[in-house]
Amino acid sequence: MERDLTAYREVAVQVVRDARTGAAVVRPLSGQPFAPDMRVHGAGRLALEHPIGAIFLVQAKMTDRLGGTPFLYVYHGDPVRALTPAEAKRWLGEYRRLRI
Repeated sequence: MERDLTAYREVAVQVVRDARTGAAVVRPLSGQPFAPDMRVHGAGRLALEHPIGAIFLVQAKMTDRLGGTPFLYVYHGDPVRALTPAEAKRWLGEYRRLRI
């Protein structure tokens, strides 16, 4: 079965420190249709391989895994693009969306 590529969209994410555990995690940047505290699954390698504050543009889809808490899913085989803070600000300005 093939992936539904139409379900995926570009999302700017950032490596941040989790307030509860102190671990490095990936979360969506503010200014997108996703809450900045929404979990991002499938992007753990970014948190392990890059410093806190690193920003990336990924292809992600929102899912809830059969009725659970919604989260963003990033397929491990999709390309990831690193962004500078200036590029991220410009991208967010061009693709301003309402929050979900």
